[in-house]
Amino acid sequence: MSRPRIYLVRHGETDWNLAGRLQGGKDIPLNDLGREQAVTSARVIQEMDRDPGRLFYVSSPLQRTAGTMAILRATLGLRPDDFARDDRFREIRYGRWEGMSWPELRRREPENLAVRDADPWNFVAPDGESFAMLSMRVLPALAELKQDSVVVTHGGVVRVVLHALAGMPAAEAAELPVRQGAVYVVGEGGFELAIP
Repeated sequence: MSRPRIYLVRHGETDWNLAGRLQGGKDIPLNDLGREQAVTSARVIQEMDRDPGRLFYVSSPLQRTAGTMAILRATLGLRPDDFARDDRFREIRYGRWEGMSWPELRRREPENLAVRDADPWNFVAPDGESFAMLSMRVLPALAELKQDSVVVTHGGVVRVVLHALAGMPAAEAAELPVRQGAVYVVGEGGFELAIP
């Protein structure tokens, strides 16, 4: 049996994204550009799948992802609130680093950043989790998807999926800049980045 196609969508921009702050589990809402990016993602999905009503829709429960999903569904002509929410698709936890930017962390915690740079996949932020740990909650959620699906989630989760299902090397996936307003289509033959 072939694996379902997954349309992976990173949530639209937030003010913390704009400022370069690590969000993790913090529940930051979309900004105006983020709402536009949700519309753009819907248009990309519409171009790739002429019958978006047949797809299964699930998102992380945080407001930046659920908000992206609601706008995306409304743009596709579907009921905005009719989708599943799964806590396992939440962003990687950055623990005490949440709210800080990478430049701040390089100044404040150069030793920790050096350890992270040496092995970004397995590094655990203080009171946080690693990409390897994130994989342990994301992959069972993916395995439960039995039909072609739209998953609105976070950059860290997209990285985990591209490593696990599309074969991207862990070190490369950990550092991948994940675009907003684009769709990462994961299927049998790897992945495709679909942009407007």
